[in-house]
Amino acid sequence: MKKILHGALTVCAVLLLASCASKKAVVKEPLPGKEPHTGATSPVIAEDMQELAFVQRVFDNQVYAQNIVGNMTFSLTRGGKRISAPGSVRIRKDKVIRLQVFIPFLGTEVGRIEFTPDGVLIIDRMHKEYVRADYRELDFLRDNGLTFYSLQALFWNQLLVPGKEKVSESDLKSFYVRLSPVGETVPLVLKKGSMEYRWNAQKDNGRILSAVVSYQSNQHGKSTLTWNYDNFKAVGVKQFPAKQVFSFMTTATKTPQQGQVTIDMNDVQTDSNWEERSTVSSRYKQMDVKAVLGKLLNR
Repeated sequence: MKKILHGALTVCAVLLLASCASKKAVVKEPLPGKEPHTGATSPVIAEDMQELAFVQRVFDNQVYAQNIVGNMTFSLTRGGKRISAPGSVRIRKDKVIRLQVFIPFLGTEVGRIEFTPDGVLIIDRMHKEYVRADYRELDFLRDNGLTFYSLQALFWNQLLVPGKEKVSESDLKSFYVRLSPVGETVPLVLKKGSMEYRWNAQKDNGRILSAVVSYQSNQHGKSTLTWNYDNFKAVGVKQFPAKQVFSFMTTATKTPQQGQVTIDMNDVQTDSNWEERSTVSSRYKQMDVKAVLGKLLNR
């Protein structure tokens, strides 16, 4: 169980690092092979309208439900080793993302990771310790403007615009789309400086099948987060991916890190009868966030 919790803590640290985003407004930068046009001809206008319509279709696929809950199997592959444990997922839109890991067969909670707009809470039940961090408290988060909402969009299988809580209709024109008669997926790309976000959506229904976030800088090295979605389940009239697999790679640490996490939900429910925020027992010891995550990232 110690390995499972330690792995979960490492995933949390690297996920935060790999998911960083810019605070500045998104500037639409031309992609290779597609220059902006000034004197648009009718065919070009028609193409732009088709591309925007596809982005709109992807945008409209987002789930209406406010809550997603369910039991899961949590798996971590790292350093050539794979560990798995039962767990649960509790997500409330704009409020919280909570992942809990249990002891197999016994069902006792070994630890949890909770993301909220205010920060991150990591609870180690085995050692009665916890870590609480504001997103601005860590240098690599503060410098790159990581927010709760970028992580939320990835968990909810949605588009995101860095620096914004929600994607609006007016933001849709910021995404580059390449419609092609060949292939089963269509890439949607958003670039800002050293950041690139790429979503691959199914051509026939606009469903997001994967997202890739890439970041590179002299200060923080190179990080890539690849998020794959599978086993879509009906949630009302929309679909939610019961299986999410994200792999990460970063050279922003003393030792390059890479690994893969699988969240495989047994069921997807919309129950709202659960506590939104975790409480920490007064018997638990608070650990220094920089020391704990720094040790994990640089070991």
